[in-house]
Amino acid sequence: DGMAPPQRILFPPEKICMVWQQRQSAGAGLLNVGNTCFLNAVLQCLTYTPPLANYLLSREHSQACCQRGFCMMCIMEAHVNKVLHSSVNAILPLAVLRVFRCMLFQVLCQVFFPSCIRELLTSFLVIGEHFQLGREEDAHDFLCCTVNAMQRACLSASSNLDIASQSTTIVHQIFGGFLRSRVICFSCKAVSDSYEAFLDVPLDIKAASSLTAALEDFVTPEKLDGENCFKCSRCKKNVAASKRFTVHCAPKVLTVCLKRFDCFTGGKISKAVEYPEYLDLRPYMSQANGEPLLYSLYAVLVHSGVSCHGGHYFCYTKASNGLWYRMDDESVELRCIDIALRQQAYLLFYAR
Repeated sequence: DGMAPPQRILFPPEKICMVWQQRQSAGAGLLNVGNTCFLNAVLQCLTYTPPLANYLLSREHSQACCQRGFCMMCIMEAHVNKVLHSSVNAILPLAVLRVFRCMLFQVLCQVFFPSCIRELLTSFLVIGEHFQLGREEDAHDFLCCTVNAMQRACLSASSNLDIASQSTTIVHQIFGGFLRSRVICFSCKAVSDSYEAFLDVPLDIKAASSLTAALEDFVTPEKLDGENCFKCSRCKKNVAASKRFTVHCAPKVLTVCLKRFDCFTGGKISKAVEYPEYLDLRPYMSQANGEPLLYSLYAVLVHSGVSCHGGHYFCYTKASNGLWYRMDDESVELRCIDIALRQQAYLLFYAR
């Protein structure tokens, strides 16, 4: 509604399976090779994303991939298959080999993955050139870089695609949605809509004590006036107006970032923010009336520490057997859902 249809469908939506096709206990933990807990926690949350894991376990991407050199989808496919087929020993995250270029990792490659070292040396495309070995990085930043790199990999064989067609990759159909920004002129009541694709939703929690309260703040209209006036195309002048964001097209997997860190000071908002096991997104949609749009929590990424410059990342994930596990680098331990719901969450992952 209000958006141009895609000129081309890159991945058939009916092939996306939201239910696990293989049921088993949790797979391997991931070795920490020097402040890589942020990377390990993100990779584990992605590994237990059912529609993504189903696709990667089928190895459909690598069988058809024509991309030379670096391909994040191929990397993730190999990683997810290795993790979920390894139930005892912790393994070295394969994605590490692509994110960092360092002699230490080249040595680790030779120890753990002898066949990967030649590939590493010939491929210098990385998903985040600002990442540095030994430095604690931001998990949300790494998640964005990883998902964007997977999206680019899915688009590598196509060119000159319209925005709507770019949103039909397997990655965007799983994680992506569209926000609508609606501006209403106070003078002539003209309505101006614009649409923006998203792969996750960052939420301000300074004034919110729960996820639902933060979502309500997100869709609350903002007044545009003074220096922030709106240039109305009908009035032909700057006018006061209201601006409101809503979720226009809901993703199959909703990724929420609770904005705990101050990018200027590095400080952290450590207060508790409640989040439910089941979430109805309908009240925050452009079409707020209708059947509930229910999501189920399947992963919680946690940061412990007082600032974004230090601390530790770990996560809770729901495996394909329906049980919850605490995944803390190489440690994988069974936990109950009640514990997973009482964490100082930084990233939340919900599936339709």
